[in-house]
Amino acid sequence: MAGTVNKVILIGHTGDEVKMKYFEGGNCIGRFPLATNEEYVNRTTGERVSNTEWHNCVVRNKAAEVCEKYLKKGDKVYIEGRIKNRQWTGEDGQQRYTTEIQVQEFTFLTPKGENGAHRSITTA
Repeated sequence: MAGTVNKVILIGHTGDEVKMKYFEGGNCIGRFPLATNEEYVNRTTGERVSNTEWHNCVVRNKAAEVCEKYLKKGDKVYIEGRIKNRQWTGEDGQQRYTTEIQVQEFTFLTPKGENGAHRSITTA
């Protein structure tokens, strides 16, 4: 294969409100945690096992403002994006690492409104 692919598709529930950071020149970044769940039955014990995986999602500029306005804690959302690993030096001088999902497209899946219609806003 000549090329490479870095693509993530997630459907999960937000773990908090979107936290915004604004910069000079009008740019901004929104960050929020997204939980995805896995459930299965342990074949040995017959016990039902549930695991939650947390993803750090990052959305930029106009899309971030849309997410801040409409996404609330617990909302279900479909996300497409890229995995990005980042490192920085903490206040204590230690190297810190994080893995983030750089959101490129999203669709809100939580029903809203009196008619229960899905609120689907997709942006790139």
